[in-house]
Amino acid sequence: MVFMMFNFSSLVNAPIANNAQFQFSVRHSMALYNHNSIYTFIPKNGCSSLRLSVAIANGFLQSKEQVHWIHQNNQTFKPSQAEMVNASYKFIILRCPYRRLASVYLDKFVSKEVNAWHYRDALNRECNLDDLSFSDFVHSLKRPAIKQLDPHWKPQSHFLLYKEYDDYFSLENFSYAVKQLKDNVGLDVIDARSLTGHGTDKYVSINNESFSDTAAFDIALLKRKGKCPSYESLYNPELVDLVKKLYSEDFTLYKSRCDETDLLFQ
Repeated sequence: MVFMMFNFSSLVNAPIANNAQFQFSVRHSMALYNHNSIYTFIPKNGCSSLRLSVAIANGFLQSKEQVHWIHQNNQTFKPSQAEMVNASYKFIILRCPYRRLASVYLDKFVSKEVNAWHYRDALNRECNLDDLSFSDFVHSLKRPAIKQLDPHWKPQSHFLLYKEYDDYFSLENFSYAVKQLKDNVGLDVIDARSLTGHGTDKYVSINNESFSDTAAFDIALLKRKGKCPSYESLYNPELVDLVKKLYSEDFTLYKSRCDETDLLFQ
């Protein structure tokens, strides 16, 4: 049997340049030139740290203080077909789907970043972003067009360039990924999470009440006071079940490649 390397290359009978799903996965991959490696990045999965590390390893940046350069250069290290085929090491970082969605909401929607405005436009401007709760956001993902709208909440399984990677890491065990990447290919991973401000680690976590139906504006007021709902507090049993159904492929992927006990809800 002939081994097929790529995940979406034969998805449609058309020139590969017109294969939208394959090209999407290529655009979310990066070549590490001196390491003959390919990294597939997934937004909200620690990708700022890895994109910065790749840029420095490839000789395009000198220090972590230049982190904002990466946001304008996502395609700078897009691999060629030859680089994709001949790579000696391929890796990807996955994340618990529950945590990923909670992170998206607390980052992009509570802060009303450009992704949130695109989301509102996709809903024909029928939602008020200040009033949008986490429950509202998750329920809207039942609409396929909304679920696929933005790479920050697009299913992780859609990013997989390869059928098999050499290493599947999890953001929940990021320190292990850092060590293995140094050991395997000599890549120095720079943790950029404190530089981008996308995380919640700088806030006092609130975990003693439910925030699943709390308006984004009210959460924004809490963040201004240095407080933030925990990921757990955004969920109720209904939302846990709904996310599990909507992202079933991601849960299957995570459980098969990472430590299932690292999921937010068992």
